[in-house]
Amino acid sequence: MDKLLKLLNTNARLTDAQMAVMLNATEEEIRAAVARLEQEGVVRGYKPLIDWEKTGEEVVTAIIELRIAPSKDEGFDGIAKTIMSFEEVEGLSLMSGGHDLMVTVNGRSFKDVAMFVAKRLSSLDGVLGTATHFVLKKYKERGVLFTDEEQDERGNL
Repeated sequence: MDKLLKLLNTNARLTDAQMAVMLNATEEEIRAAVARLEQEGVVRGYKPLIDWEKTGEEVVTAIIELRIAPSKDEGFDGIAKTIMSFEEVEGLSLMSGGHDLMVTVNGRSFKDVAMFVAKRLSSLDGVLGTATHFVLKKYKERGVLFTDEEQDERGNL
């Protein structure tokens, strides 16, 4: 199971036949295992990594750290449910350290993201403070390089 998950995480476009050969299994076993992983919620989806700079479409990504006063009834979960519902939100995580939540958002411009933070996030009950960090360039995401430079396979000499 662990090897199957690693294969899917590396390249979800592999066919059942390819994974069967790589894992010394039958296509039917792979198909059933993947279906079970999806049904159990282990595999939550398949989404491509897009290099928006190459599309000509303007997309601004920001990481927003939030300090939260958790509610007595729901803790951090109540405000997290609200934040998850915003279409601009790509990711949301509970964090340790100086901030409580990390929100990843996409917008069409720096101003769009700034207005989202000012009008939608900062105004939520329980939000004590925010720190917004704009992504200027992606080098690597989820293990995939975003540079077109050829890699020297010999390593550093």
